[in-house]
Amino acid sequence: MTNALSKLLETRDWLMADGATGTNLFNMGLMSGDAPEMWNIDEPAKIRALYKGAADAGSDIFLTNSFGGNASRLKLHGAEGQVHELNKVAAALGRDIADASGRTIVVAGSVGPTGEIMSPMGTLTHARAVEMFHEQAEGLKAGGADVLWVETISAAEEFAAAAEAFALAGMPWCGTMSFDTAGRTMMGLTSADMVKKVGKLAHQPLAFGANCGTGASDLLRTVLGFAAAGPTLPLIAKGNAGIPKYHDGHIHYDGTPELMADYAVLARDSGATIIGGCCGTTPDHLRAMRNALETRPKGTAPTLDAITAALGGFSSASDGTDGAGPEAAPRRGRRAKRD
Repeated sequence: MTNALSKLLETRDWLMADGATGTNLFNMGLMSGDAPEMWNIDEPAKIRALYKGAADAGSDIFLTNSFGGNASRLKLHGAEGQVHELNKVAAALGRDIADASGRTIVVAGSVGPTGEIMSPMGTLTHARAVEMFHEQAEGLKAGGADVLWVETISAAEEFAAAAEAFALAGMPWCGTMSFDTAGRTMMGLTSADMVKKVGKLAHQPLAFGANCGTGASDLLRTVLGFAAAGPTLPLIAKGNAGIPKYHDGHIHYDGTPELMADYAVLARDSGATIIGGCCGTTPDHLRAMRNALETRPKGTAPTLDAITAALGGFSSASDGTDGAGPEAAPRRGRRAKRD
């Protein structure tokens, strides 16, 4: 399947994705508890500014403002009947910015988790999950998304449901899970587990990896875990800009642009091909990341000690790939601990 992302992957050693969506929208005035997706129709100029900020900072890929755009999550805001419209507009606004940029920028339709627990542990059936993801996928497709991008997933079953839905929509896709619980996802998957699960999907992604989590150090340890498991697909690293701190009534991430520049290079050296940021990552961070990726030579895979020396300590003593349990590790000082 030929598309904008696969063409870029064929010609580039690395691609830079975007940064945060929610964090940057909060900086534009979004209030806690509001549905960001409603801004696609209520505040389109601000969504265009979000996308343009990533594009101008050098991103080759940016994600649409549609993370919570499925029926289950929109139902919390009485907007479950607007799934197609909100996703279509999210992608269409992105299409405009990408097409006006003068270079190839991939519009990736963001698809977040449903917010429900899948059976047998919960009540969400596989069929219903596929249905919800398919509805969202069709909206993003109609708006002009190049690829679909499921992110921040914890359960392998939900990841598989998204893959099936994207096949129904006839769309290429990428996918990331969040390894935020002692190096595992909330549902217990390790990086090695994910490599195995992805390899068994009938509708293969163009790339896969990790996003969000508990910090840049943990995410890079996960990327090293992917690489050690022998994946055949490109890897994605999309880590948070440091650690969240509550400051002056709002959440502030303590990772500086300098730290995220180091993270980007270490992510590339760890085996990631698509490198971006997640929570707290602003255009200033992205510019520093792009400059570092363009100017610093590729190195060998970093050791865990090299990662902690550059970015700070891990949140747990093990990521689970060594068979160890979720034993906590004391956090070490962080170079970027500056508010």
